[in-house]
Amino acid sequence: MRPEPNPSTSPRRLRGPGRSRRVLVALAVVVVVLVAGLGVYALVSTEPATLVIYTYPSLLGGADCGAPAWSQVFGAFESAHNVKIDVECPPGTLASTLLAQQNAPGADLVIGLDELTGPEADADHLLIPYAPPALANVSPALVQELSPDDAVVPYEWGYLGIDYNSTFANETGGAVAHASFPDFVSNASWARQLQVEDPSQDITGEEFLVWQIEFYAHVLHQANWQAFWSAVLPNAPPPAPDWGTAFGEFTGPNGPKMVVSYTTDPAYAAANGAAGEYNSTVSWWNGTAYGWRTIYGIGIVSGTRHLALDEQFENWFLSGPVQGLLPETEWEYPANETVGLPSVFSAAVNPATIVPLNNDTTPAEVAASLSGWVTDWLELATGAG
Repeated sequence: MRPEPNPSTSPRRLRGPGRSRRVLVALAVVVVVLVAGLGVYALVSTEPATLVIYTYPSLLGGADCGAPAWSQVFGAFESAHNVKIDVECPPGTLASTLLAQQNAPGADLVIGLDELTGPEADADHLLIPYAPPALANVSPALVQELSPDDAVVPYEWGYLGIDYNSTFANETGGAVAHASFPDFVSNASWARQLQVEDPSQDITGEEFLVWQIEFYAHVLHQANWQAFWSAVLPNAPPPAPDWGTAFGEFTGPNGPKMVVSYTTDPAYAAANGAAGEYNSTVSWWNGTAYGWRTIYGIGIVSGTRHLALDEQFENWFLSGPVQGLLPETEWEYPANETVGLPSVFSAAVNPATIVPLNNDTTPAEVAASLSGWVTDWLELATGAG
């Protein structure tokens, strides 16, 4: 957060006696300084406050920290509240940035903490809990899975998916549409086509790792989640450093036929002239689809100097005008349940058919275990290499 000007308005005190003329002149100078000082103060006090918001570069379909839709979100709020908004996209993760600035916060609000990084930031006391009125339109399940104490408020959600192309669907006789994690263990030809992301470098990779661990623990009731990776990593393509690289491999010529991505990808493909080129699935078991729900939230940074404005902005971000932009910019589901979806979302996997595994372990428990899980994964990946 950038400090605002704070000019002094106190005139110098008169020191020592003098002739009446000099006293009158001095008094006149005092009056002038007082009036001038008050004028400067009035000017400063009417200047709009500045809200600094940290977020990710692709927010609302942007690139390099900016998008046309930003004016509809940030510009409209600026006009309505006589405030200036400074949006920044810091390098690294948002949670790590907030932690590094814990003693001297640089932001008032943060947009983009998720179901893994949000609980981490909350545990480090980096956020101020607040439940905006518009939260009444958000599913309580999303709130519980992201931040039960409202330190991070959900604004969008979706599901991780395993995307597969039409070629692989034909090769498997459609079986991949109901794939399960054990299928990749027992079938090396499937594992060879699965492009994953490195969980030590990429949030999608982290989320996939948690999904797989939760599936083994709460669906298969197996503690040895490492068995999946011990079987898959020696056969699968090298883990990608990020989702963009992984998806580029999947859609490129002669690339792998499956990739860890999101179940709304078929809707995006349909909207961009590629309907049917690829589809998505989760992990099935005994006729039930189990998935990992990704949830993104907005939070107020501890140490903010504009708490009332922060609270109003949180509420604004959950309002219809903002939420209606999310489906075709973020390609996620708006948290506000009163907002409809464009027809193209009929191509996506119906989220109502998926059982979220987020409910089996609290956000705080996942946050506490995540570092150890990633360390274990790195050991397996090193051994597989």
